Amino acid sequence: MNLRILLFSNAIIATLLFVSCSSAVREKAMNQSKKEVISIIHKVNTHWQENHSDLGNAFWNVAAYHTGNMEAYKITKNKDYLNYSLAWAAKNEWMGAKSQNKSEWKYDYGETDDYVLFGDWQICFQTYIDLYNITGKKDSSKIARVREVMEYEMSTPQTDYWWWADGLYMVMPVMTKMYNVTGNDLYLEKLNEYLSYADSIMYDEDAKLYYRDAKYVYPKHKSANGKKDFWARGDGWVFAGYAKIIQDMPNTAKYKQDYMNRFKDMAKVLAKAQQEEGYWTRSILDAEHAPGPETSGTAFFTYGFLWGINQGILDKEIYLPVVKKAWHYLKNTALQENGAVGYVQPIGEKAIPGQVVDVNSTADFGVGAFLLAASEMYRFLD
Repeated sequence: MNLRILLFSNAIIATLLFVSCSSAVREKAMNQSKKEVISIIHKVNTHWQENHSDLGNAFWNVAAYHTGNMEAYKITKNKDYLNYSLAWAAKNEWMGAKSQNKSEWKYDYGETDDYVLFGDWQICFQTYIDLYNITGKKDSSKIARVREVMEYEMSTPQTDYWWWADGLYMVMPVMTKMYNVTGNDLYLEKLNEYLSYADSIMYDEDAKLYYRDAKYVYPKHKSANGKKDFWARGDGWVFAGYAKIIQDMPNTAKYKQDYMNRFKDMAKVLAKAQQEEGYWTRSILDAEHAPGPETSGTAFFTYGFLWGINQGILDKEIYLPVVKKAWHYLKNTALQENGAVGYVQPIGEKAIPGQVVDVNSTADFGVGAFLLAASEMYRFLD
């Protein structure tokens, strides 16, 4: 009897030692993975900032980089990243388009200072708000222009401010961030009004994806093979935008569950459209329309999937294989040895057959998307 007890006890001890050892091995591997992600973030961001000492304006493409840079700062606490965005904001006077004459403010497409209400001039506000929060909320001048512009916009009767898919990423997070700063429910109400208009002209109920804008709605516009043409970066902006606003909204927010349902619907369709190599082609549902890898859409999707998994909104068993393939593409194909991020489709609004997108194709917004994905990957590992 004593011998049986002794043998049983030894078996238990051996099992516990094995489990403990396995846990230690897993933890070591996880720490190595986290170090690799931090190394990748540093490699990419250092390369970008060292090669872009001219900070640029506050228009969408530059500002989109800073949304990624801010996430990289939140993960790494690297003061160089923070100071880079602070210097950029100061250079641009904490403003987007700079017109002071409200009677001339416009919101169709425009790159001059009178297009104050155009979302491509408002994405910079996301970073200004983040900087305001990070630096201790002592200097309200950092968000003075944000309040002036957005509260003027919300005072108007128009609801058609977001008429292109990119605009949902540009401005939706501004609305939720400002809600959290001010506690003003109007930001959430107007977000839903403007989003409802965008849905009415761009969202395809059957496909569960967004057209880039009303010009591309099927069957008025078709892909090269007669299919619905959903532009990857366009839906990447939207998918990432939903992730950003859901995380910023309180659980009691009126429309939060609707946004979560939309996010999950998009995730199902996007997962099925992923290519075996891990990327998404530029026309999501017609891989032959503009074949080959593309990084900006892929990175935005990767960020969204990772965020959804991290929050328990997306099923880990279903979507982790999607993330693994996408991350493998981002770090082994898109990322270059010198820290450059390649295969980024140039500025545009659609998938263009025959357009060259290769290892040398890079852009500020693509780097920003990559940093978003990498930062969320770190959170996943953490």
